[in-house]
Parts: sequence; structure tokens; C-alpha cells
Amino acid sequence: MFDASTLHAIGELANRLKCSAAALQAAAEVESNGQVFAMVKGKQEPLIRFEGHYFDARLNATDRAAARAQGLSSPKAGAVKNPASQAARWVLLTRATKIDRQAALESISIGLGQVMTAHWKKLGFASVDDMIKLARSNAAGQIDIMARYIDKFGLADELRRLDFSAFARGYNGPAYKKHGYHLKMAAAYKRLSGGVQPVSASTGMLRMGSSGAQVRALQTLLVRAGYAVRADGDYGPSTRDAVKDFQKAQKITADGVAGPDTLRRLEAWKQAPEEEPGKQGVTETPEAKEGLGGLVGGAGVEVARQAVDQAAEKTSWIPGLEWISGILSVIAVLLVLGGLAWIAWGWWKSRRTDEGDIDPDGATEAPAPDPVLA
Repeated sequence: MFDASTLHAIGELANRLKCSAAALQAAAEVESNGQVFAMVKGKQEPLIRFEGHYFDARLNATDRAAARAQGLSSPKAGAVKNPASQAARWVLLTRATKIDRQAALESISIGLGQVMTAHWKKLGFASVDDMIKLARSNAAGQIDIMARYIDKFGLADELRRLDFSAFARGYNGPAYKKHGYHLKMAAAYKRLSGGVQPVSASTGMLRMGSSGAQVRALQTLLVRAGYAVRADGDYGPSTRDAVKDFQKAQKITADGVAGPDTLRRLEAWKQAPEEEPGKQGVTETPEAKEGLGGLVGGAGVEVARQAVDQAAEKTSWIPGLEWISGILSVIAVLLVLGGLAWIAWGWWKSRRTDEGDIDPDGATEAPAPDPVLA
């Protein structure tokens, strides 16, 4: 994993963030697999990942067309694949700089914290070049960049209270559960702390990383109270910030966690004591509105059903093909039933809440370093 100088830098910056060194190290290990540099053309270079959709958004029309033609940019995240080796990734970046240097340099995540260089100004750098220069200097520079991101994007509180679900939601985005970042961080912290399981004071409460019916209810009441949030059931940074603003207005602890006192005060915006704010009807869930990717469920089911019905009618009068008509009629019924089942699943899911608590038995250790990058 990390060498002594890297661990020393982590300890110093953990003090700056007022969090435990083990918590910061756990986050850094998961982001980097414990690797700080890779050998590129005989030099030690920080790990990078090129984001083609960032590059695409930063280009003018002429340069964008050229970049897309060369496979260097796309409006879709993940469409521009990163090579397995870091040497090839630096070559990819160099190619992009030939089209637009500034845009290219702002389109990578860099260092053991994999922080996007697009944030250079918010992180206090004079230029994107200065940010990259610090990442290339040493491990301490990379940890400094990660600590700046944690501080400027308001994630230090989550790290201090060992709330790895909330931290991962803010640091890694809405897909953090899919990739298990929170579980890997919790497992790494447990190992680094000599077997001590991370226990957060916000366990069981609604906070960043929570999702579902109760979050949607919270967001609905925040909207009524005058705060600009979307009632989508996802407790992300904007909902956390709205909760903090509400808590400040109420002159209570502004930690962005919707605990019992915060929820009790928000009840003043209920339309009736028995109301369930944000409750979704069967036809109001995303599954009902959109269907399964527009192919099954919702409108997609109806289109498919009509097509099958028409085929059944056309074959029903042909001698010897009556059995085909019967099978097609059954398929039409199954399509409708399948669509209804998908809608019912969406409705059932909309009634649930996931607070984001970590099951101690579910935490998994971070994977071994990628041998390609070693």
C-alpha cells in the first residue's frame, strides 16, 4: 500500500481536516488501490483518467468535430474508453492537447484521490497547470489536492463522523452503491483501525447517501419551506445543503443530517397531520412513466401489444396457421402482464427507504492494485 512518506502526508492533512488519519487513508486507498505513481517513459507520473465527455463540453464546434472524429471526445460519459496502461493514457491526453490544451488538461481526474482537474479554480490553484504540477511533485501533493476537494465540497463532516455512505455519495456520486465504494472504505478503515468497526452518529437518520420514500417526503417539505431541491428521493449534496440552510434558519445544529428535531420542525409544512408528503401513486413512478428503457412496461408495452395483436389478426384466417394466432394472442397478454408487474415493482420500490447504513458483515476490502499499473 502507501509508503511512509505518503502516510505522513495523510496524517498531516487529516489534522487539517480534523478527521482521523485512518478515515482519510481509507478513502485514499479505495480511490487509488494504494498506488501513487506509475512509470511513464522512464518517469514517475500520477495516475490519470481521461474523461471524454468533459473534453467534449469544453470544445468549440470545430474542435469538437475534430475530437469526435479522432475518438477523443463524446457527449456521453464513458464513451471514450481509457487504455489499461497509464503510459497509454498519458499519450491519449497528449493527443487531446493538440486540439485544445486547456480543455484537455481540464478533462482528467488525477492523483491518488482521482480529483477532476476541472475544479482547479475552486480548489485554489492559479491555473490547471499548477494543479497538475502539484500532483506530479509527490504523494503529499496528491493528498493535498484530495484534502482540498474534501474541504471545498463540504465532505469533511462526513469523514469526521465516519459516515462512509454519505462521504461516498458526495465524493463518488449517485452510483457509489453500485460500485460499493462505501463498503470498501468501511472495510479499509476497520483494517487500519485494528479491527474497530466504523460507527457513525448519524446511523439510522436521513442524510447524504439515503434514498427512497422518506427522502422524497423530506424534499417535498423543503420545497414547501422555500428551498430549491428536487423531490427525487436521492439525498445528494443539494439536499444536504438545503437541510443545512433550513437548520441554520431554525437555529439548530447545521450538519446536513435530517435527524428527529429537523424532521419535527419540517412537519409545520405538512398540509395535514396524516399527510404523506411526496407519496407516489402507482402511475407516478419512473417505471410507470418510462417503462423498462422504453421497451417493456408503460407505453412500450402498449406499442408491442398492439403490434402482436395485429399479427394475430392477420394469421387467424389462414388455414393451418390458427395456432400461430393463438400463440401471438398469449404473447400480447404476457406483455401487458409483464408491463404491469414492472410498474408494480416500481411502486413497491417507491415505498421503501434506504438510510445508507452499512452492514458490518457487508463491508468488503478494497481490491488488490491493478498489476497493469504497478
